[in-house]
Amino acid sequence: MKGIEGTPKQALWSATLGFFVGFAAVALFGPSAKLFQQVMGLGPLAMGFLVAIPALSGSLLRIPFSAWVDTTGGRKPFLLLLSLSLAGMTGLTLVARFLYPAHLSAASYPLLMVLGVLCGCGIATFSVGISQVAYWFPQKQQGRALAIFAGVGNLAPGIFTLILPFALARFRLAGSYVLWLSILAAGTLFYAISGKNSPYFQLLKRGLAPAEARARAQGLGQDLFPAGSLKETLQASARVWRTWALVWIYFTTFGGFIALTAWLPVYWTSFYGVSLLKAGMLTAVFSILASLIRVAGGVLSDQLREGGENTAILALLITLVGALVMTSSHQFELSVPGEILMAIGMGICNAAVFKIVPQAVPQAVGGAAGWVGGLGAFGGFVIPPVMAFAVRNLGTSGYAIGFVTFVFLSLFSLSMAWILKYARESATQPTEQAEPAGVRR
Repeated sequence: MKGIEGTPKQALWSATLGFFVGFAAVALFGPSAKLFQQVMGLGPLAMGFLVAIPALSGSLLRIPFSAWVDTTGGRKPFLLLLSLSLAGMTGLTLVARFLYPAHLSAASYPLLMVLGVLCGCGIATFSVGISQVAYWFPQKQQGRALAIFAGVGNLAPGIFTLILPFALARFRLAGSYVLWLSILAAGTLFYAISGKNSPYFQLLKRGLAPAEARARAQGLGQDLFPAGSLKETLQASARVWRTWALVWIYFTTFGGFIALTAWLPVYWTSFYGVSLLKAGMLTAVFSILASLIRVAGGVLSDQLREGGENTAILALLITLVGALVMTSSHQFELSVPGEILMAIGMGICNAAVFKIVPQAVPQAVGGAAGWVGGLGAFGGFVIPPVMAFAVRNLGTSGYAIGFVTFVFLSLFSLSMAWILKYARESATQPTEQAEPAGVRR
């Protein structure tokens, strides 16, 4: 692109790497929280909030930062989120180096919570990257580009969780934090150098009027432009009941995915007494499988009739079976398949949800995606403390019984998916009957 910095491919890979390393702090924070718990004497409920706190900022910040992209492009929001995560990671590195273990106590809990909130900012780069990548690519290429961005980026929790036990064994806690901090810093620097706004925003920055910038950007291949205010699209989508049905489903599956990525290391080590290395590997299997199978979920949603709804129903049934197994199992050999079933169901359903969004709320797709992505991911903060509550009241057996949370979430989400399916059928059936054969909308 003449006179324009960067290329679509460069924008894709810089955003993907930025999102990938944005998960670095969160992937380390959850498993290492178990070590903090041991020296601080934290109860199960306090532990549940501690491992969940990064998901609070990582979910809720998605909505305003996604809106900021429409006014200034993705570069500034992305860099600010990575910088906040870097600040949190630096603070945790100092805690691990100078306070752990001798000088950590229950009084350090608020400090760890604040640093966890900062670390979670890296998760929010997802919504910024989605918008930034979409603005760079023509519509016919956006699906593939966004699939690469989301698919590769979401592999981060599993990969980082997989290598964490080896890092802890080799470098111990403080050294592992230094390593993770270095990865995050290198990724932030890479994005600062290579991450560029799309042509439209670059032209606006040069002083062109919006209409002229849009015309020139179209000539350079940009198809998507900011349309309307975020306030308007959020309000319009909030008035549609389908939006909230999708929020609940995504709360169960993607919020559940984030929650279990943080909770499973605690579950495996506390309930079955496995080593941190083995717990990390089991958690990595869950995370990587759920991320990879999301691609298959997208393909299935495209191929089935009423694919989004039917795929979501199938996926939620699989999640429900996995949750029932986890709830009732006190045998390691049975719990592992239960975890795998939950990973498969959640991964497939996450893809199905965003297949449904433009069909369910066509008049305000952006606003609906904001509500679904932001509030849905909020489940990553809410669910771990709920599961920890079962441990506090029931003792060690509560680690298994706590999975009943996903039984109820899956059942309610299934009802939402069925309602969405039949509401769509009832809305299209009269039209299909009234039109002669061969007419296509």
